[in-house]
Amino acid sequence: MNDRECVALLGWALPRLGHRWEGYRRVRRRVCRRIAARLRGLGLADAAAYRRRLEADPGEWAALQACLPVTVTRFCRDREVFRALAAVVLPALAQAALAAGGTALRAWSAGCANGEEPYSLGLLWRFGLQARFPGIRLEILATDIDAQVLQRAGTACYPESSLRELPGEWRQAAFSRQGGRYCLRPGYRAPVRFVRQDLAQEMPQGAFHLILCRNLAFTYFSEPRQRRIASQLAERLAPGGCLVLGSHERLPRGTAGLQPWPGARHCYRKAPGVWQSEQRRREMRPPIGE
Repeated sequence: MNDRECVALLGWALPRLGHRWEGYRRVRRRVCRRIAARLRGLGLADAAAYRRRLEADPGEWAALQACLPVTVTRFCRDREVFRALAAVVLPALAQAALAAGGTALRAWSAGCANGEEPYSLGLLWRFGLQARFPGIRLEILATDIDAQVLQRAGTACYPESSLRELPGEWRQAAFSRQGGRYCLRPGYRAPVRFVRQDLAQEMPQGAFHLILCRNLAFTYFSEPRQRRIASQLAERLAPGGCLVLGSHERLPRGTAGLQPWPGARHCYRKAPGVWQSEQRRREMRPPIGE
């Protein structure tokens, strides 16, 4: 299967899965290699034969879906985002929590892959902010659809290249070298809890003070699905909470209740009071059947 055939196949199949071709343009070679391996496993000659298989076998769509996830990640990927979190967003969230008498900040890393993102957030809090806010603890939920990457995330061992963005003192304090890999010490893993979950199908219950949904929904999903997910993410943010997108992403048009966070690019703030009113509306809905 050559590139032209694979592009044509993806152009036909992706909208049927709620994805968009534009998100896969730059990473298609990786996806096409997986699809080609699937064809070989099925004994199919080319992309046309695989399309016929998809049309005849609804169960094959799940196998194609499994070929699509693209993992490109490392600790503190997109330095600008993590600088904004350290300097602007997390201090504001912590101060608001203290003013409200809270003791915890709840964060969610959606599409966490191998775990570098949620662990980066935990290290950022531990080394950069915990001393300033000793009365606040950070709790991090990390979700991903792929059981294999979650298993790797649980081991918390990484190649040296994955740590290249981290300050040297963080690496020395938080990691131990085991062979050719660097493993996060158990005490630094503690704030993170991993759960398998498909963002397109389900989400954890809010309210979260911080949600990181980077380089996933707003890159690869179709616009209708993006609008639905943006609304659902906004619902799960606490009043004044923050949603963080990838450096090349933006919210779909018409997303309500979220505004750019001044001084923090790619970060969006929820207006105070919105989450409570949504909860109140749900409480006021009559029972089904009435």
